[in-house]
Amino acid sequence: MTPKQPGTTSGQQVNSGSGLAEHIAAVQRLRREYRELPQGAPVRLAKPTSNLFRFREPSSAPALDVSAFSGVISIDPVERLADVGGMTTYEELVAATLPHGLMPMVVPQLRTITLGGAVTGLGIESSSFRNGLPHESVQEMQILTGSGEVVTATRDNEHRDLFHGFPNSYGTLGYSLRLRIELEPVSPYVHLRHLRFHDAAEAMDALGRICADAAHEGQPVDFVDGVAFGPGELYLSLARFTDRAPWTSDYTGNDVYYRSIPRYAESGATAGPGDYLTTQDYLWRWDTDWFWCSRAFGTQNPLVRPLWPRSLKRSDVYRRLVAWDRRTDFSRLLNHYRGRPPQEPLIQDVEVGIERGAEFLDFYHAEVGMTPVWMCPLRLREPRRPGLAEDEHVWPLYPLENDRLYVNFGFWGMVDMKPGQRRAHHNRRVEEEVARLGGHKSLYSDAFYTEDQFWDLYNGTAYDHLKEAYDPDGRLLDLYAKCVRNR
Repeated sequence: MTPKQPGTTSGQQVNSGSGLAEHIAAVQRLRREYRELPQGAPVRLAKPTSNLFRFREPSSAPALDVSAFSGVISIDPVERLADVGGMTTYEELVAATLPHGLMPMVVPQLRTITLGGAVTGLGIESSSFRNGLPHESVQEMQILTGSGEVVTATRDNEHRDLFHGFPNSYGTLGYSLRLRIELEPVSPYVHLRHLRFHDAAEAMDALGRICADAAHEGQPVDFVDGVAFGPGELYLSLARFTDRAPWTSDYTGNDVYYRSIPRYAESGATAGPGDYLTTQDYLWRWDTDWFWCSRAFGTQNPLVRPLWPRSLKRSDVYRRLVAWDRRTDFSRLLNHYRGRPPQEPLIQDVEVGIERGAEFLDFYHAEVGMTPVWMCPLRLREPRRPGLAEDEHVWPLYPLENDRLYVNFGFWGMVDMKPGQRRAHHNRRVEEEVARLGGHKSLYSDAFYTEDQFWDLYNGTAYDHLKEAYDPDGRLLDLYAKCVRNR
């Protein structure tokens, strides 16, 4: 894959989806379908995939068909903008932008995350230390609100409150139908360096310096993330764009990306050659094995891996297997008959200020112990708007502070339960510790907060104002009902 550089195409918009006329017609059809839903009936979307881990019972309620909103409407390679349907996956979006030498400012790790999902539910990746979160590169959103109206929200128009309140609303205020997003130029390849650390505090200090400088040892850094394999084995992975590569690694076959990190790591004064990937393979480096979670299905076993088709080495395939296991209770029953202790699913992403990152890791290793742990730095890109009160936030429903570097810690798997532990013991301890450290937790997975705790953390006052303005009849679930009660 050798994408063209920006400027090699004309300044005219390139249509590569259903086109604007088809999009307008689809919006009109959707509005009619919405109006025809019975009053008081729950509203849900008919979606073929999901990256949520809040499993709910299947519903017989009618679902809105939003398949028409899953295409790239247009790309302007000179202005570096794309108009995209809200249900477009990042896999589709990247496939459309890379031939123009462009990519979204932040590309979440998993192929089937939709653009609308990343905006309303938050997303993150290794460019987030310089580009923030996916919603920060959105210029405008067309949203079907809970009241059935379709509005276009921007930073400074009459719907600016919805624009800034939409992130972390998880479809409880409305659904994005079209988004205009910024793009950035890319090179054909990415060069990676993996730095090894033996101490969490040392790793956090280095991470802070690298993110502040966007450089390390005189070399620019375009992407930063890391992996903690244990309390004394942590790696920061630094990547930069490059036009040439002496070789490229392939982690879609028998090799596994996360296992390559220690192999290519630099130790002390010894600088290894690093690793090279095509830009496309770098963007999807975590998807092939769902980070490291594919090992639960045996697909990292060297006897099994060659037999597992490349087309099935995908996060959405593994997620469907997990959903099947939740429905059938297969793994719990298997552990029971094997005499193994019951296990608790711990699938979470949390944000903690970098100055307390080592403290969180010490807690995690002492009380949870499941490894590896993903580490990804982020800093809000959006500046504070004039007129905001001191206690107000740019993105009110996920109130991170401006000018502060956070680290996202991601951990996904099963943890053994000990006799006498309360239900969801480890999940609750994580919630308590993150709150103590002044951080926040993503809401794509199980949450156990009381209602008072929840609204205190996720700005219930601001949410109530938005709900009253854009869903006054409560056609959509509220955020607590959806994210904690799993309704």
